[in-house]
Formats: sequence, structure tokens, C-alpha cells
Amino acid sequence: MIPLKLTLKNFLSYRETTLDFRGLHTACICGANGAGKSSLLEAITWAIWGQCRAASEDDLIHSGAKNVRVDFIFHNNQQTHRVIRSKQRGQSSSLEFQIETPDGFRSLTEKGLRATQQLILHHIKLDYDTFINSAYLRQGRADEFMLRRPSERKQILADLLKLDQYETLADQAKDLSRQFKGQAEQLESSLQAIEQQLEEREAIAHQQDATQTTLSQLRQDQDTDQSQLHHLQSLKHQRHTWEQQLTFVRQQYQNLTQECDRLHQDITTTETQKQQLAAILDQQDQITAGYADYLTLHQREESLSQKFHADQNAHRQKQQHQQQLNQQIQELNLQIRQTQAQLDALRPQEQEIQQMLTRSTDVAEAVEKLKAARTRLNHLDQLQLDVSPILQRRAALQSELDRTHARLSARLDELNASEDQLSHQIATTPQLRQTVLQVVAEISTLEKKKVYQQRVQEKGLERRSFQERLQESQRRYEKQIAELTQKIQMLQVQDAVCPLCDRPLDETHSQHVIQKTSTEQQEIQDQFWVVREQLTVCERELQVLRQEYAQLSQELAPFEQLLEQRGQLEARLEATDEVYDRLYDISEEKKQLERSLSEGTYALDIQTQLQTLDSQLQQLNYNEQTHALARGEVDRWRWAEIRQAKLEDAQRRLEKIQEQKPQLQAQLDQLNQSLEELQTTSPLKQQLDAIESQITEIGYNLDTHNQLRTALRHAQSWQLRHQELTKAQEHYPQLCQRLDSLTQTLAQRQGDRETLNTQLAEIVKQLEQYPDTSRDIQSLEQRILQRRRQLDEHLSQIGRLQQRLTQLDTLKTQYQEQEEQVKTLKRQYRVHQELAKAFGKNGIQTLMIENILPQLEAETNQILSRLTGNQLHVQIVTQKAGKRASKRKSKLIDTLDILIADASGTRPYETYSGGEAFRINFAIRLALARLLAQRAGTSLQMLIVDEGFGTQDAEGCERLIAAINAIASDFACILTVTHMPQFKEAFQTRIEVQKTEQGSQLSLLM
Repeated sequence: MIPLKLTLKNFLSYRETTLDFRGLHTACICGANGAGKSSLLEAITWAIWGQCRAASEDDLIHSGAKNVRVDFIFHNNQQTHRVIRSKQRGQSSSLEFQIETPDGFRSLTEKGLRATQQLILHHIKLDYDTFINSAYLRQGRADEFMLRRPSERKQILADLLKLDQYETLADQAKDLSRQFKGQAEQLESSLQAIEQQLEEREAIAHQQDATQTTLSQLRQDQDTDQSQLHHLQSLKHQRHTWEQQLTFVRQQYQNLTQECDRLHQDITTTETQKQQLAAILDQQDQITAGYADYLTLHQREESLSQKFHADQNAHRQKQQHQQQLNQQIQELNLQIRQTQAQLDALRPQEQEIQQMLTRSTDVAEAVEKLKAARTRLNHLDQLQLDVSPILQRRAALQSELDRTHARLSARLDELNASEDQLSHQIATTPQLRQTVLQVVAEISTLEKKKVYQQRVQEKGLERRSFQERLQESQRRYEKQIAELTQKIQMLQVQDAVCPLCDRPLDETHSQHVIQKTSTEQQEIQDQFWVVREQLTVCERELQVLRQEYAQLSQELAPFEQLLEQRGQLEARLEATDEVYDRLYDISEEKKQLERSLSEGTYALDIQTQLQTLDSQLQQLNYNEQTHALARGEVDRWRWAEIRQAKLEDAQRRLEKIQEQKPQLQAQLDQLNQSLEELQTTSPLKQQLDAIESQITEIGYNLDTHNQLRTALRHAQSWQLRHQELTKAQEHYPQLCQRLDSLTQTLAQRQGDRETLNTQLAEIVKQLEQYPDTSRDIQSLEQRILQRRRQLDEHLSQIGRLQQRLTQLDTLKTQYQEQEEQVKTLKRQYRVHQELAKAFGKNGIQTLMIENILPQLEAETNQILSRLTGNQLHVQIVTQKAGKRASKRKSKLIDTLDILIADASGTRPYETYSGGEAFRINFAIRLALARLLAQRAGTSLQMLIVDEGFGTQDAEGCERLIAAINAIASDFACILTVTHMPQFKEAFQTRIEVQKTEQGSQLSLLM
């Protein structure tokens, strides 16, 4: 990756600036601390990978601006690319990826930020972690590669060497080897089953011959029973015909008997009704006289009912007027009592008010004391107004101090919980590894079952195809049997003709053709039963295969879940190393918080403000207790003010009472006079007297009316008897006519019944000539049905045996083919197993890393010797003895340790000074970058060194500059960043950065 042009807008300390890298080979970015030198390099990493030193992307936006934009153009793999990344404050960022064409830049942007980012990584073939561990020595992180664990160092080298493609090939080879192994094991188990089945062939052939002999004997017996059955069924049909005729005649005889009984009953009922009507007609004179008396009584009762209604109306009016008069009298009495009560209540009120007015002197003295207490309270209220803001400020500061303490305590509790959680997570790491091994074993088992399921599916498809062929044969045989049956029926009729030449057939030729056609039909019938048996067996096999396939599908259901679980578990194992670092950071932060809480060294500015406010409160000398006593004094004398208001109100009430007493007395006298007039001369009283006179004129007597009603109820029965007499006169002639008709019909029905009785005797004689053959027919049919079942069983058995023999022939061919497949699969399994080992981390990958490490070590020592004057030496170790290795047998484990030696011997990296450590880091990183730049196909063509020179003396700086110039020819662009004047003078090309009020500015010096 070779930078060409960088354009910034509102990025960190820059407002708008452009840096053109064309023509730059080795350049120094210089300027004061905080001027924005490293921001140029952070802009490149943010534009390409979306990562930089800022915790949040909003922190990248220049202060006061709303958005940020970085436009970076670079050359990579003979192509020019352009990346534009921008972001609005508070929103998600956007990313644009372009490629240069003869017509300008063409967009390659995918749908979504993540897809576009993956496309950029695909083109540059370099991720962020690999970049900062090789070509970019970040400020303060020059030891990035040295501080990584050995496994992480190997992974960085593997990524730079593009060894991930071998890992992909290894995984593919492993998957194929497992697949070939599973297929071979499945075929071997299938071969064993086929061998056992082939051993059954000879026994099946003997069983087929015996079954064929038994089948012929059963067919002969079946033909004899069938002829006997036809004769018995003919006799049964003739008897059934006479039985049906007998049943019909008996039903007619029974119907005539029932009709004769019904006619006898109707005649008896009609004669009874005739006698009843004659008795009623004999009493005609008596009923007519009683009915006339009833009508007279009914007219008298209607006259008394009219007087009763008039008398009731008069009494109702009298009651209403009486109620109105009583109501008016009650209202006047109520008003008189209320007026008298008001007059009586005024007297005690007048006495009470006069007694209250005698205490007015004591109340005046208490009012003066209340005024003095209120004056003192007003002074204290004013003082409280001056003190209240100070107290509120003090309460707010105290609350803020308490919140700070609570927040720190909560953070301490959170750290304790995180520490316990991380410790528990570390403790569960061995169990997690065991779980991973179990999941891998389960996945391997399910993969074998998956291969076997595929074989079951293929076998099911083959059986299904065979079943369809059998069904087609069955339909063809059915059609042929139907045609032959029709041909035989045509030949059995009289004057039959030859089906070929249409000539009449004599008896001899007819029997010959029938026999030949029957033989052909029987052969096709046998083949038909064989096909049916094969269909039955095929269906059973398909059912077994479906059940087996369903069971395998159920067992394979958790396969995808196990794959996902394996990925999650492996990710958790990889994250275990980060847990140790997090646990250390949490422990340090926890110690600092505990020290702050115990010593009280938090929120010191708030504690200072609280002390100042306490001194101000002491100067004002405000006492809340004194203020409360003053309020109590005012409350104690406040009754005088209330009592004074009551005295004034009592004086007004007394004057009002003296005005009301004469008015109430006059009102009482007027009400008494109105009551007397209402009871003597009022209109209501005169109306009541008139209604009394009207009731006397009506003269209604209730006893006389009740006696008349009783007599009318007794005479009401004559009305009913008169109605019965009228009906009897109307229905008597009709009953006489109906009785004659019923007698004639009965005589006719009795003659018909005698005729049917004679027919029944003749039918019974005919039935005696035909015996009942139902039991014989039933027994014979059961024997035929049982023999039919035996025939079907033997035919099915013959079909099964024939199909089994065919299957065994097919299995023999299949056995030979599968033997060849097993040999091929085993060979493929061994080949891919070796390929998986070769492509694995311990194969080609390890070999390539081990081949490049001597070159890396030699290049590092060459650069380090120039930087330190041959004082330091680096050794890279790829294997070391394990921790549990015994004295007799030492076990070596793979590693990537870097040993550093000086004149005093080999010692840990951490014991070297800052200047020495930087030289070591710089030498290793520079050697790694140079080595990768020399390899064919790599895209690493830029080297960045950010600060770190401040730890070097003058001689060390000269050696660093010499080392950079020595490798300059291996890189297309080398950028160094420093704030040291003596260091920047060593470079002819400088990019000077200055910080102004308008933001950081750039100037290029060549």
C-alpha cells in the first residue's frame, strides 16, 4: 500500500488540509507536542480500517464542528484506490470505496458499511492488527509485537505470510477425509449385511418348489367346492321366493284383522254416543225453563253493577277532597310550629351574646401582645431569607458529595462483581475445554450418521422406482386378465365363433380354444399374484426405510446447533487470554478506589466549598430554634384576634335579633287566623258536603248485590245444558247414518280375510317341498374363503420368494461394486488425511514460519548491531521444554520466544532501559517489515515510525537514522514522526505541522 493523497476535514485538530505524498520517499513529520503529527497517521488507519486511538468516533470530530471526513488515495497491487469515510455527530459513519479507471474513479461500494469494509480488506489483504504489528510503530506502542504472547506472534506472522489459505485447505482436507472414512465404514457394514443375505439363496429355492406343489392341490379342491356352492345357492333362491310371498300374504291378513277390530270398536263407540244424545233430548222442556230464569237474573245484576260504579266514583272524589283539606291544615300547623320555634330560639341567643360582650376588655389587651410578637417574627423571617440560599447551596454540595461517594462505592461493588465473575470464568476454563472435546466428538458421530442417512435416502429412491415398475406391471396384467375373461364368456355361449377367423366353432374346437385361453389366463393370474406379493414386500421395505430416515433426521436435528455451540465455545476459549488482562486492570482500579474512599481524597473542591459555607452561617448567627419560639409566641396570642372578630360579629347578631322578634310574632297571629277559616268556610269544605248528598241519592246496597250474584252463579249451569241440547239436536241424525255405514264395511272386510286364509295354506304346502340350505351354504362358503386365504398366502409366499431371489441376484452385483468403492474410499481417506496434516499448523505453515524465522533473526541482529554497536543480540526460539517434562523424557512444545543478550548475558526484555528496549523493538519491527517487503506477492510497501526517539541519546539517533536509510530502497514510502529538532534535520524532506487558531496546518519542505 503506497499513499498518494490524504484530504482531511474536521479530523481531530485539523479543519481542512491536504497532504500529497507523490514524490515523497523518506520523509519526517515534525512539529511540537500536540500539534497533530500522529493525527495524520490516525486519519489513514481510520479511513481504511475504521479504527484509531479515539474511544468514540464522535471524539474524532473537530471541536465545534458537526461532521468529519477523510479522503485517502493509495496505490496497491498495480491499482489506484480511493477510500472516503465520513460521519455526522450522533449518527453512524458512512464509507465509500472506489477504483481508478481511465474515465475517473468508479465506485465499488457494497450495500452496508460492514460489506464495504470486507471488500477493502479483500483488496489490500491486510487487517488493522497486522498493520500496527509490522509496518506501523505507533506512538507509545513500539513494543506491540514484543508484548504479544508467543501464539499471537506466530498468528501475526501467519497473517503476514498469507498462511490462512493453507488453514482453509487443511479444514477442507479434514472434512473430506472424515467424509470418505464415514462412507467406507458405512459400505463395510453394508457388505457384511449383504453376505448374510446371500447365504439364504439355496433354502429359498427349496421352499419355493414345496409351496408351488401345495398351491396346485388347493386349486383343485377349490373348484369342487365352487360347483357344489352354485347348486345350493339355486335351491336357496327358490325357497326365498316362496318365503317372500308367504310374508306378503301374512301381512295382508294381519292388516285385515286389525281393520276388523277397529271397525268393531268404532261401532261400539258410535252406539254409546247415540244413547247419550237421546238422553239429552228427553230433558228438553226442563232445560228451556231453567235457561229463561238465568237470563232474568243476569239483567238485574247488570243494573246493580251500574249503581256500584257510580257509588265508587262518589266515594273516591270525597276521599280526594278530604286529603287536600287535611294536607292544607297540616301545612298551616307546620308553619305555626316553625315560627314559634324561631321566636323561642332568639331568646337564649340574645342572652348568650350579651354575656359574651362583657369580656371585650381582656381581648383588647391580648391583641396588643399579638402585634408585638409579630414584629419580632418579621425580623427573624428576614434573617431566614438571607440564610436560606446558603443552606440550600450547602445541602446541594453535601448531596453531590454523597452521590460521589455512592458512585465510587457502586463502582467498587461493580469491580468486585466483575473480579468475581472473571475469576469464575478463569476457573471454568478446564471444564470449557472438556466441553469443547465432547461437542467435537458428538459432531463427529453425527457426521457419520449423516453419511448413512444419505445412503438410506438413495436406497429409498431405488425401492420407489422398483415399486412404480411393479405397479405398471400389475395394471398391465389386470387388463390382460379382463380381456381373457371376456373372451372365455364369448366362447361359452351357443353358436360361438372363432375370435380369429369369425367362423362357427364345433364342440371339440370350442373346448380346445376355451382350455387354451383358460391356461393363458391362469399363467397371467399367477404372474399377477407374484407382482402383488412383490408390491407388498416393497411397501414394507419402503416403510422401514422411511422410519429409519425419520429416526436419523431426528437424531441429526441438533447437528447445526452443535456446530454453532462449537464455534461459541472456541470463541470463549480464545477470549480467555483477554480475561487475564481485564482482571489485572480491574484489580488496579479497585485498589485506587479503596484508597480514595478510606482516606476521603475524593471531590476535594466540594469539601472546600462546604467549609466556606459553614463559616458564613456562623457569622449570620441564625438560630432555627429561636425562630420557632417566635412562631410559637405568635400562635399563642393569635386567639385574641379571632376572639375580637367574634365580639364584633356578636354585636351585629344582637342588633339583628332585636329586629326579628316583632316580625315573627305578627306572622304567628296571621297563621292561626288562616287555620280557623280553612276548617269552616273554605271551598274544599263546601265540596265535601255536596258529595255526601250525592252518595245518599244513589242508595246502593252491597248485601243485596252479593245475594243476586250468588243466585246468578247457581243458575249458570242451565246455560251449559242449553248449549248441550243444541248440539244434540244437530249431531243425532249424523250418528245414525254413520252407524249403518260401519256395519256394512265390517261385513265386507271379514269376507276378504277368509279368502287370504285359504291362500296361506297353499303357500305353506309349497315351502315344505324346498328344504333350507342356509347352513350348508354358510359352511361351504367359510371353507372356500379359508382355502382362498390359503391360496393368497401361498401366492404371496411364492411372490416373496421370487422377489427375494431377484434381490439376491441384485445384491450379488451390488456386493462386487461396493467392494471396489470401499477400496477407493479408503485410498481417498488416507490421501486427504495426509493432506490435512501437511496443510495444518504443524505442516507447511510451521515449515514456512521456521524457514523465515532465521532470516528474521539475521536481519534483526544486523539492524540491532548498527543501532547498538554490536552490544545486543537477539535469538528467536521456536521450541522449548514443557512445564511437566520429566528428567528422563523431556517433552518439547511449540513457541515463539525472543531471547535478548548483551555483554552481561541473556536477561528478560523488561529489564532493559527505555532506549535499549526501543532499539530492540525498532530492530525487530524494521526487520519484519523489510523481510515482508522483500517477499514476492506482499502488499506491505510503507513503513511508519511514530516518535520513540526521545529515549535515545545523540549516538542512538544517528544509528536509527542510518538504519532507516539503509532499508529505504526496500519501501516505496517511509514516514518518521518526531518533535526533536536535532532528529528532523537529518531528513531532507520534512512535513512540518503547526497548531493555529484555525486548527493544525501543514507545510512541506523538500
